[in-house]
Amino acid sequence: MTLLNKDMTLCISLSARPSNNGTRFHNHLYEALGLNWIYKAFAPTDLGQAIAGVRGLGIRGCAVSMPYKEDVIALVDRMDPSASAIDSVNTIVNDDGVLTAHNTDYSAIAQLIEREHLDPASSVLLRGSGGMAKATAAAFRDAGLSRVTIVARNEESGRALADLYGFDWSAEVGDATADVLVNVTPIGMAGGAEEHALAFPEETIARASVVFDVVALPAETPLIAAARTAGKTLITGAEVATLQALEQFVLYTGIRPSAEQVRDAEEFMRAGNA
Repeated sequence: MTLLNKDMTLCISLSARPSNNGTRFHNHLYEALGLNWIYKAFAPTDLGQAIAGVRGLGIRGCAVSMPYKEDVIALVDRMDPSASAIDSVNTIVNDDGVLTAHNTDYSAIAQLIEREHLDPASSVLLRGSGGMAKATAAAFRDAGLSRVTIVARNEESGRALADLYGFDWSAEVGDATADVLVNVTPIGMAGGAEEHALAFPEETIARASVVFDVVALPAETPLIAAARTAGKTLITGAEVATLQALEQFVLYTGIRPSAEQVRDAEEFMRAGNA
């Protein structure tokens, strides 16, 4: 194990409810590749001061999680097309004090949608309207799925997201059904006020074919557990976490680990949540 030293390169994550996922994934790869780097998760008390710290302390990379994916836009210097196209940021790279924002959520979700070969004619209920929902909605739109309904209690943000991609909007799930269900809210997230709640009613789950929960902690959310019991095709937040973290790692270090190294890091990451 590499000992802490003054020459270490630091990467961090900023989240309202930090987990050990990124910490374990990145640090495992640093050690496997012999890099003098370290990764630490933070819950900032002041986002502006935190980003100023990234710049002023020479922190190489900064992952951005809920609820800061949109708020950081005003605090960076440049927007990579991956972030500017959807006005949502999950990664900041610091090049000698110049902060460039990226979004690796989009590419991760796009890969998972492609893996499942979803029929473009499939109907989709996408619950959520925040920064992660923007990346998710864009990935579905770009995969050719147009029969999407954004479900969001916040009418302003829900309608705005729906209008952006030509989708429908609804305030509640109600008795609606769809081929694909997607949760992009904190419902089911460990430590949250609704960690034991289902993002969709059991009747809606029963009539779906594919269930996708972007929540990564726990890996087996109430929605994923219910959908697994019902025999549905699953896309999990843990899968998203691995793919987006890998692309962050490449942006920070310039190194793409082998498939075996990524599998080992993923296993190490998931073991921390056991």
